[in-house]
Amino acid sequence: MTAISLANMTVSELTRRLILPAAAVVMLTIPGAFAQEARTSAGGELTSEEEIKQFCSNIADPARDQRYLLQKQELDKLRADVDSRIAEMTKRRDEYQDWLKRRDDFLKQAEAGLTDIYKKMKPDAAAQQLQEVKVEVAAAVIMRLNATQSSLILNEMEPQKAAVIANIIASASDPNTSKDPS
Repeated sequence: MTAISLANMTVSELTRRLILPAAAVVMLTIPGAFAQEARTSAGGELTSEEEIKQFCSNIADPARDQRYLLQKQELDKLRADVDSRIAEMTKRRDEYQDWLKRRDDFLKQAEAGLTDIYKKMKPDAAAQQLQEVKVEVAAAVIMRLNATQSSLILNEMEPQKAAVIANIIASASDPNTSKDPS
């Protein structure tokens, strides 16, 4: 059709000539879509539900792999955190053990020196001084002295204080003192 022939046509003729072919095209495509869907279920092609299942099964492995990768990354992050905490705890344990060793060495030297001081003192003076220190320290000093010196010092002390020290010394020599009661 040319532009002149289109201009000479009436609106109804123009509508008939353009709409009818468009409608025919639409009508022909609709049955084709229905026919194709009918063919998919009967002819071995996939229905929309089967297509969804196939899609899900196709992405299941990559999704699982991605989930495993994310879990592995999270575990690696947690492992690094645990490792750093273990390193910090090890460092602090080493510092504590060093401090404890230095403290124990100092206490041994101090106890040995303290014991030597009380060995050279008169029993009445030693008793007065040992009554004023902690009971555990007094008991430790008296335990390190020989039996003669220890008895003379305890004899010069107040009876209550001497009894407490004697109980501590007896507990220290009891083999069941340090055992777990359970």
